[in-house]
Amino acid sequence: MVPTMVLVADGTRDARRRDALHGLAEAVSDRREVPVCTAFGTRAELRDIVQSTAGPLVVVPAFLAGSDTASTELLAGLDLGGRFDACMTAPLGAVPSIVGQLIARLHAADWRPGDGIVLAVDGGLELSNDTEHRQVLDVARMLSRRLQTPVQIGYLREWAPSVTDAVARLRRNGHERVAVAAWQLVDGAELAELQDSGATTVTAPLGPSPVVVETLLAQHRAATARLAA
Repeated sequence: MVPTMVLVADGTRDARRRDALHGLAEAVSDRREVPVCTAFGTRAELRDIVQSTAGPLVVVPAFLAGSDTASTELLAGLDLGGRFDACMTAPLGAVPSIVGQLIARLHAADWRPGDGIVLAVDGGLELSNDTEHRQVLDVARMLSRRLQTPVQIGYLREWAPSVTDAVARLRRNGHERVAVAAWQLVDGAELAELQDSGATTVTAPLGPSPVVVETLLAQHRAATARLAA
């Protein structure tokens, strides 16, 4: 029996983001590889969906490591201890396929060799999520190495520097053009704010591209193998 993929993210913030999350789920479902259900709501809704889903299941984060504090906290509250037919995957992070998709988004947004890059991430991560913070640092290093240009990390909220400050820093360092690379899987109101950061260009979110869909399915396949072991 193929385990159900339960896609999880916080979907309570804005309708634009909820629509984008459901669009991502539809793209995964359209591959006809696994049954898909969604948990894009509160912690109680997530618990109810997991408890009511019969048979084996794999909980898959529908967000990137370090990109979404609310979703990280939502997933952290899920207890699968009573389900021996269930497991959870980690959020997508600094893996070649996802970083390659981010580079493709930069090229699509008219990034040019030599332009500075700001990697725009959520911010507000707690110390307990240091693994996700390291993933963000690794993504920035991978981008800088592959594109041979400086990459600054800018935060959408709480942490410093802000995306706007990171853009300004690169301009002071001699980069007339600066691209903001949005480290986000789906669209939402927060991404609209990046247009006011002073950047030359801003990338679209990474999903629901075929690369993202395939990477989510690859995580599901690996988790399915662990359940069968």
